[in-house]
Amino acid sequence: MASKPSVFDSFAIRAKRGLTARGFSESAVKWICFICALVSVFTTFGIIVVLVSESLPFFKQVPITDFVGSEWAPAREHPSFGILPLVTGTLLITLGAGLIAVPVGLLSAIYLSEYAHPKFRAILKPALEILAGIPTVVYGYFGLFFVTPLLKSIFPSTQATNAASGAIVVGIMILPLVSSLCEDAISAVPRALREGAYGLGATKREVITKIVVPAGLSGIMASFILALSRALGETMAVALAAGSNPVLTFNPLKSIQTMTAYIVSTAKGDAPTGTIKYQSLFAVGITLFVFTMIMNMIAQKLVKKFRQVYS
Repeated sequence: MASKPSVFDSFAIRAKRGLTARGFSESAVKWICFICALVSVFTTFGIIVVLVSESLPFFKQVPITDFVGSEWAPAREHPSFGILPLVTGTLLITLGAGLIAVPVGLLSAIYLSEYAHPKFRAILKPALEILAGIPTVVYGYFGLFFVTPLLKSIFPSTQATNAASGAIVVGIMILPLVSSLCEDAISAVPRALREGAYGLGATKREVITKIVVPAGLSGIMASFILALSRALGETMAVALAAGSNPVLTFNPLKSIQTMTAYIVSTAKGDAPTGTIKYQSLFAVGITLFVFTMIMNMIAQKLVKKFRQVYS
């Protein structure tokens, strides 16, 4: 007759079952995460394949030397596809937005992290992040009907749609991204560094400028590049506020056209599939993709260069 298992045997059986169930759940989570990572990678490769395959017919008709020209006129009887006007328009918006969002966002993050009272921070930070939830088309009309008249009152030569207006509204749009990421990077700096600096007699300003900001520089620089990448790909606000005039100019008071604005204006259905104008959408798209990829690579290198590891 089989003997009854002891109390220790029962505990051992239960522990073995628990370890088996735990191992199964850990393995399931591992494979789910792996599948999600694969989906992200395959999506990126899918975008690249579509852009390359659709833009190759365009570059068979338009040489690269013509594509980097200074005149963009795809609707003419003898079209011209020099992308430099679209590139300069995109850079005007991106750099202008950066000039607004980077200093204001960094200073806002420093205030939230180092100066603001916790109760005030709990109100101010969500209020600042509300800006990220406003639809981009609203920003476009804000630039068109508020920012542009304001600029005209200061600079009478300002055109009805202009690069400065687009840069201002895009700068306001990416401000919460810069502020939130910089605040996270600054808050991650160990408190021991601050206390050590205070113990040596440093002032609040010296601690922030010489200890905290340099220690969180990798995260701060990454937030700058990511915000500029966001500005690079903005569409509706720029299309409404900056206009659709593809001219090669560096005057922010003039109407311009960005790469994204050209894509959205041409993809409305007036470019029949298979035509060179339709194929130009993908040529512009792959150019924009290259710019974004370069900026993300720069962000990764900056993070590695300035990264501080604390134990």
